[in-house]
Amino acid sequence: MCARYQTPSQAAAERYWRVIEPIWQFEPSWRVLPTDPVPVVLSVDGAVTGRMMRWGLLPFQGEANFPLINATVEKLETWYAWKQPWERRQRCILVMAGFYEPHVFEDGRKEPFYVHLADRPVFGVAGLWDRRRQPDGTEVLSCALITVPPNSLMAQIHNEKQRMPAVLREEHHEAWLQGTPQQAKAVLVPHPSDTMVAWQVSRRLYAVKTPNDAALIEAVRS
Repeated sequence: MCARYQTPSQAAAERYWRVIEPIWQFEPSWRVLPTDPVPVVLSVDGAVTGRMMRWGLLPFQGEANFPLINATVEKLETWYAWKQPWERRQRCILVMAGFYEPHVFEDGRKEPFYVHLADRPVFGVAGLWDRRRQPDGTEVLSCALITVPPNSLMAQIHNEKQRMPAVLREEHHEAWLQGTPQQAKAVLVPHPSDTMVAWQVSRRLYAVKTPNDAALIEAVRS
């Protein structure tokens, strides 16, 4: 499952979504990790806005023993962590410039691949968010991205889990953020593979002490 991704600059994200009254502040990252604060897009009273949330959903009720970073489309309406935010229409879009998935080679090696869209430098992945009040009274907003079955390219790359993030078409942003549950569910489909590009990158991606910079997306030979 997607456990690391890349974010664009704040300026690029605001241009792309035409964000009104952003409530976020972030720098570009080439290695977003679970529990990091991440930029998301929301619809507030019909206006698009951006704010920061913890990546790793903290359900309003119940406890999770592991970071809930990926919600599966098949369980949005049934699993406890996803059911309530889905019913409350707490839908968001996670802002990305690219993401990483592992590929298992025939010799058993598992190596990371970087994936991005060939037709735009910024894109969005469908997500759910929730709100939890901590014992000290502070409020935490958190989110999880949604995964769907893979397209043909992602089936080859992420060949162990056979999943991919629910990358949204531009024309589906409004339906996801503001549509009915039926309209929103209809846009959760595999993104076309012919608009996606992928290549292998270094395992330095997994070493958190290495610099968080553009070198992480440089192609390497298998």
